[in-house]
This record gives sequence, C-alpha cells and structure tokens, in this order.
Amino acid sequence: MTNTTYKIIELVGTSDKSWEDAAKAAVETAGKSLEELRIAEVTRLDLTVENGKVKTFRTRLNVSFKVIV
Repeated sequence: MTNTTYKIIELVGTSDKSWEDAAKAAVETAGKSLEELRIAEVTRLDLTVENGKVKTFRTRLNVSFKVIV
C-alpha cells in the first residue's frame, strides 16, 4: 500500500438558482485547474438579499485533492 497525501482548500460557489448549483459551479471550476479532486464537504450555506429578495445563493466547501509529486 502506498502513502497518499491530500490538500484541502476552501471554495465559495455562487448561483442565482440554488445552493446545489453554487456547489456544482465551485467544484467544476476548480476541476479545470486541479487534478485528482476527491471530496467536497459543504461547510456553510448563505445567500445575498437585495430589496427584500434573494439575489445569490452561496455555498462554501472544503475540497480535497490528491497531492502528486
């Protein structure tokens, strides 16, 4: 068995539709520049409000990826 190391970063995704779309946007955007993404853990959900209406859903995630040397 080999030893493996993972790095964890925090991402914030946004969407005007849902928290799920915000999370998906964050992971898919990160996946364009990071390889070996493994786990995404939602740590916080919030939204922005403008004129009494929901404007933006925001999802904060911790995402881990394999460190390749």
